[in-house]
Amino acid sequence: MTKDLEASREEMVEQQLIARGVVDPQVLAAMRKIPRHLFVHEEMRSAAYLDGPLPIGARQTISQPFIVAYMTEFLGLMKTDNVLEIGTGSGYQTAVLAEIAAEVWTVEIIPSLAASARRTLETLGYGNIRFKVGDGSGGWPEEAPFDAIIVTAAPADIPAALKDQLRDGGRMIVPVGRGDQRLKLIRRLGDRMIETHLLSVRFVPLMDAAPKENP
Repeated sequence: MTKDLEASREEMVEQQLIARGVVDPQVLAAMRKIPRHLFVHEEMRSAAYLDGPLPIGARQTISQPFIVAYMTEFLGLMKTDNVLEIGTGSGYQTAVLAEIAAEVWTVEIIPSLAASARRTLETLGYGNIRFKVGDGSGGWPEEAPFDAIIVTAAPADIPAALKDQLRDGGRMIVPVGRGDQRLKLIRRLGDRMIETHLLSVRFVPLMDAAPKENP
């Protein structure tokens, strides 16, 4: 089973990432290394490397592998970067960030997902991740500014607090909108925010209050 999953992971990298234009060696190395199947429910592990999102409970999903790689690549991370992630979810995107960046601060509003992701990430040995349970739209002001910010759920509009917590020269990638969503790259240059539309996407909405949890 382990060898089958490793083969599926390599196939994922070759066919879903490289074939679609992902070239950042750090991103490819991270996604070759990280056992994505450990971030989904046990009964779904055989589907962990397929080309699509999967449910992780609480009406949330683990994103399609290509989207994880695409968003990470566009952040242009360096090994000295401090990164803020809004929406820990399963913790898979968190792991990809932690493989590349110096420190990752991650915020999740749903307590059960935050706890599960933390267990998985700590079991895998990540020591450069800080966790917080709460409303991610406010960011993590005590640790700001950040070199990069990644938002893994879609706000109707980009929260002002996140823009404020981006370092000069920093980058933020965020899906924006309700219904018709667009993935945007934001670059801070002094007091200016340079916004680039990347592609149309479909993410779960960014919540400002934790829902009642259902499996």
